[in-house]
Amino acid sequence: MSSSSQHHAEQQDPVCGMRVQAGGPFSAQYQGATYSFCSQKCQAKFNDDPARYLAPQPGHDQQQPAPSAPDAAEYTCPMHPEIRQTGPGTCPICGMALEPLIPDAEDEQNPELADFSRRFWWTLPLTVGVTVLAMSAHALPLFHGATQNWVELFLATPVTLWAGWPFFVRGLASVRQRSPNMWTLIGLGTSAAYLYSVAATLAPQIFPQNFMQDGRIGVYFEAAAVIISLTLLGQMLELKARSQTSAAIKSLLGLAPKTARRIDADGREQDIPLTQVRQGDRLRVRPGEKVPVDGKVLQGESAVDESMLTGEPVPVMKAPGDGLIGATLNAHGSLVMEAQKVGADTTLAQIVQMVGRAQRSKAPMQRMADTVAGYFVVGVIVIALLTFFAWGLLGPEPGWVFGLINAVAVLIIACPCALGLATPMSIMVATGKAAGSGVLFRDARAIENLCKIDTLIVDKTGTLTEGRPLFHSVAGTPSFAAPEVLRLAASLDQGSEHPLAHAIVEHARGEGLELVDPQAFESGSGIGVRGQVEGRKLQLGNGALMQESGVDIGPLQEHAERLRAEGVSIIYLAVDGALAGLLAVSDPIKATAKRAVDRLQEEDIKVIMATGDGLTTAHAVARQLGIEEVHGEVKPQDKENLVADLQSYGRRVAMAGDGINDAPALARAEVGVAMGTGTDVAMNSAQVTLVKGDLMGILRARTLSVATVRNMRQNLGFAFLYNAMGIPLAAGLLYPLTGLLLSPMIAALAMSVSSASVVFNALRLRRVAID
Repeated sequence: MSSSSQHHAEQQDPVCGMRVQAGGPFSAQYQGATYSFCSQKCQAKFNDDPARYLAPQPGHDQQQPAPSAPDAAEYTCPMHPEIRQTGPGTCPICGMALEPLIPDAEDEQNPELADFSRRFWWTLPLTVGVTVLAMSAHALPLFHGATQNWVELFLATPVTLWAGWPFFVRGLASVRQRSPNMWTLIGLGTSAAYLYSVAATLAPQIFPQNFMQDGRIGVYFEAAAVIISLTLLGQMLELKARSQTSAAIKSLLGLAPKTARRIDADGREQDIPLTQVRQGDRLRVRPGEKVPVDGKVLQGESAVDESMLTGEPVPVMKAPGDGLIGATLNAHGSLVMEAQKVGADTTLAQIVQMVGRAQRSKAPMQRMADTVAGYFVVGVIVIALLTFFAWGLLGPEPGWVFGLINAVAVLIIACPCALGLATPMSIMVATGKAAGSGVLFRDARAIENLCKIDTLIVDKTGTLTEGRPLFHSVAGTPSFAAPEVLRLAASLDQGSEHPLAHAIVEHARGEGLELVDPQAFESGSGIGVRGQVEGRKLQLGNGALMQESGVDIGPLQEHAERLRAEGVSIIYLAVDGALAGLLAVSDPIKATAKRAVDRLQEEDIKVIMATGDGLTTAHAVARQLGIEEVHGEVKPQDKENLVADLQSYGRRVAMAGDGINDAPALARAEVGVAMGTGTDVAMNSAQVTLVKGDLMGILRARTLSVATVRNMRQNLGFAFLYNAMGIPLAAGLLYPLTGLLLSPMIAALAMSVSSASVVFNALRLRRVAID
């Protein structure tokens, strides 16, 4: 094939960048040129706006950008997530087809799968034909002498050079990149069998006479053709199976509604595309409709099914002031809501991004496989060469022919694809399944580490308790009346994100007290807040803050202890360095907290409570939950130090919390678990986020972690065992005992089956019961 004709044989899809066959089923004319596409979708996008996808051509006045980009998705390698590029292609390290970082919600066929399927089915009759001819050559020959070789050459050449062309391109790229991989072995094996057979057909006189059988030199066109066809079939099975691993993200993307019903300033309502919703828009959510974006209820009451994002099967009642999560389902009743987070800021968008990142991260267990694979291909090539020369020099006649066939079998059967896919496929399935249950893993390391923990430190407020405290009571000293204590505390707390602060502020406003903006506000100590209100310096927090500030809490200490014994949290207020009063806030224990703690302890996980609340309150809550070790009135650095101390004794520690004060400990722990109902700082510091903010999510996450690590070990064990058994068999080491050799065609089938079996084994994780 000339360079000119080859240039016209393949083109680049101008929309996605995929190499496609010219004159294929999807093509379009534009300005006198014909463009080919990988799919109907790319063709439709091009027809809508051709200039957008074409670089400026000489003689044309084109100002639109070339395809880059709004629709040019980022692609990555499933085995090497550090590889990123715009548009599809192949990995320069392993040669594997790149996949979209975030798949399209539309169920569109993979362009590479379509390409491989076309090559496979068009050439399958030729492969069958050349195989039948080769098998019948001795029993019932259809052609005599050299004619048989020429017919096999005619049948096998399209299979090898056209159907197998992508494999040779990848194999050559691996050599140029100095990164030998499975395509290096397939390219070497099939080209050796094919080129040997071509030489035997075109120039039989160069071979020794003992190579001659039935008037011709024996050829192995059928081996090259069958290897190509079986490899294509294996890749098709693998690509189909790999597409199922991204089903979780596709289902998440499919949750979002396409439109929203906006209420304009004049009261008129209209349906608009979701992309046109802006912060502050008023939206109506009718019964049976999905909530379009994150926001809060302005009018109406209804039960909202949040199970698709939180894993919680019971609908949640929503009333004015309550928050709404986009993509959740409004069961009954009409709601009017205010849009607060849109686009990439919504909970659903962040979940999709987080799951996508986790699926493309690399597990620590994979490092061993990567290290082995780095030397594996070179070692296989050396073994193949030793096999070739050992058979040629020491084997029975015709030894060199046996050596060639066995060397090809070694190259084919030892492809390290199964080894490379062993852990990435398990991680992709596990993170997708976890997301459907309201558990978000930041990366593969968190999955692998979570099953190893033996100690769990939990915060109290928002983790063991509801995190929606209710105001209990207020008491003042003789110098400050109770209403004044409440007014000053609420005025200062307006700048705080803590749930206890919200309870105080809401109660003060409900009492009709006039709050003022603080002139100064300081938070982040983890034990309270400081600031200035109406020219007076205020400290508002627990006993540790009062002690740090030199404030005597003695006048109200007895009253505080009585309240703490009831499990109520106490917050002191100091004005200008003197105690002014205290505020009591109750926070109900979560309904599932007791069951979660019991099950964790049944699994030999030590549960420790560490909270900024007073010891008496903490012990009251701990008694109800069966937690023995309690640390009260702790600062953020105290929680971090507690994690470090436990780690110094060899404990593997997980930390669960939801507030800013938990962030240092979350980052220090082997696994940080953030409640999705908490602050962004906590979630950014954690490796696992529980969307529902329910401690039962830790049990679900740990159960899945155990199953995933077991699945990865199964995959790695199978890959190593397969190669440990396959290579000696292919090299012919059992020939002296059995008289049998492994055909390269059987080796190709085994190689394809091994890769597909690893993927299908990973897909079993979708059936693991974690609830």
